[in-house]
Amino acid sequence: MPSPLNIRRIDTRAGDVEAQLDALRLRLSPQGDVVSEAGRRKTLEVFGEALSPAQVVERICRDVREQGLAAVLDYSRRIDGAELSADTLRVPADDLAAAHQRASEEFLATIRRIRESILEFQRAILHTDVRIEKPHGGYLTQRYLPLARVGICVPGGAAAYPSTVLMTAVPAQAAGVEQLAVVAPPTPLGAYNDDLLATCHELGIREVYRMGGAQAVAALAYGVRGVPPVDKIVGPGNMFVALAKKLVYGEVDIDSIAGPSEVVVIADESTRPDYTAADLIAQAEHAPGASILITWSEDVLEATAVQLVEQTAHLSRGDLARASLEDFGALILARDAEEACRLANLIAPEHLHIATDDAERLLKLIPNAGAVFLGNYSPVALGDYVAGPSHVLPTGGTARFASGLSANDFLRTGSVIHFTREGLQAVAKDVQMMADKEGLTAHRASVDVRLKND
Repeated sequence: MPSPLNIRRIDTRAGDVEAQLDALRLRLSPQGDVVSEAGRRKTLEVFGEALSPAQVVERICRDVREQGLAAVLDYSRRIDGAELSADTLRVPADDLAAAHQRASEEFLATIRRIRESILEFQRAILHTDVRIEKPHGGYLTQRYLPLARVGICVPGGAAAYPSTVLMTAVPAQAAGVEQLAVVAPPTPLGAYNDDLLATCHELGIREVYRMGGAQAVAALAYGVRGVPPVDKIVGPGNMFVALAKKLVYGEVDIDSIAGPSEVVVIADESTRPDYTAADLIAQAEHAPGASILITWSEDVLEATAVQLVEQTAHLSRGDLARASLEDFGALILARDAEEACRLANLIAPEHLHIATDDAERLLKLIPNAGAVFLGNYSPVALGDYVAGPSHVLPTGGTARFASGLSANDFLRTGSVIHFTREGLQAVAKDVQMMADKEGLTAHRASVDVRLKND
């Protein structure tokens, strides 16, 4: 019989739940220094000294910026054990085509259906130009233009993620981005994975590079021989990828500084405990991942705890999920539905699953969430794979101010201002007044010179 699960339990009637949640969230943030023992040993092996993740990333990005491709290849060898050259860093077009040819028709049909689902949603929400006619002559326009070149990070350490290609590249394509450069670590689950390569080929992506980690982010941001710099970097990754994106922001745009995956499930007596447990385990198997149940029913909480033990005992990644549940999970007993919503809003989770019989009512009480799933038949896996919104979402409580990736994030917006002489005359006094108040005489003069013959 499986041993009991040593998962954190929080009773809101018996302690400072906010402090406990803050401590949990910090551990999962890029500032939490969540690095495995193997990762610490690798840092010593590569750098010869104990460095924090931030120090590791600073050194790698500095070396790539100063040394270019040589640094990328050197870190690929020292960190990933990959012997690459300038000629083998990029995946050849023939390899992409061959992977596509080896893929089953069933898999490719799935990719096509998901692509259409994503395109339908992303095109529906895409910003379009706005034009306002001025009554005295002229017009104002807000225009939206796609970015020219985008880099996409795809993980490839613990699993292969063709879904990440879909959820990043297709929104970019919906926005009109023409150049997409995919980077994935040189591993069997990364840039050597047939499913990943076949997906890229199916989507028309021909630029795929065998590099991962901070060195890949730096190469995309600064550009190295054979890899032109991009305008924006998107996609998930480990702590080193997140910190590298943070460091290069400003040189390029980024989508977010993402931490590990997380889910909050709100359940009541109508929610099946086996469903709830499955939802919690699905995020925990990312390892690490934060899986939190909030309910006001002690019976629901206990039944879910039993299901967590039973289900993790029979899953191939059950041990990983179990460890993640014990390290980063929580079962929270709230006083009532309103308190459950207050706590969920405080957590501001990446994924929020309201699996109650009045899910739409509770949704109105929780504005802070990256993506919300309503009802018993809307598992987070739908959003991960097929629904249409991107699965690249804000984590670590940032949903209180950040949004999930969408086609609109691949657009630049700018204004166009056109006034006729009559239009200028109609507003000239207001310009002159403000220029006088601010003491900017040349500003006023630029208007006066156009009206001096009137």
